[in-house]
Amino acid sequence: MTEQEIFVALVSNDQVEKADVVILLEGDGFARVEKACSLIANGWAGTLVFSGGIEKLAYGSYPYKMCEEQILKAGIKQEQIIVEAISQHTRQQAEEVIALCEKNNWTKIILVATHYHQYRAFLTFLKVLEEKKLDKTIQIFNAPTQASWFEETGWGKRIDLLKIEFEKIEQYKQSGHISEYKTAIAYFQWKAQP
Repeated sequence: MTEQEIFVALVSNDQVEKADVVILLEGDGFARVEKACSLIANGWAGTLVFSGGIEKLAYGSYPYKMCEEQILKAGIKQEQIIVEAISQHTRQQAEEVIALCEKNNWTKIILVATHYHQYRAFLTFLKVLEEKKLDKTIQIFNAPTQASWFEETGWGKRIDLLKIEFEKIEQYKQSGHISEYKTAIAYFQWKAQP
């Protein structure tokens, strides 16, 4: 198996643990909201961070104000929600969220994106942890939202977006903005230690 194949298997089959916070990454319309809210409702964490400040509806970037009603209807209380609306892309989301982790002493986070974006999102968050020397302190648990691969969403079919995500991974690896697959595999091994 290639490192990429091992990495995909690890992210896709990550097991969540009780954590300090659920991170809901803005994007893919409303697709990620239910998953993030269900994690809170089922006791995996007590706080929800909505991360992202973009309003590009045609691209599926729905800001918090559009998602708020659905989040509150899911039973999440306003005092359980932190809105991080500074970030304009995945790298900024990682930087802002990790800064919140440092501020609040969070050491376990559950990361929610849609399955096609989860791989790049995780590698981006891991890179920020590495840069801040927190990759042996903060544990990220992947909880990708499962959505139709072939649905025409208006911003593309997720099966096509998956290909674009892996192209972006290669591009961003060249600029040093995301972690390598082998680094991610080693991180999973560290996380699995008792």
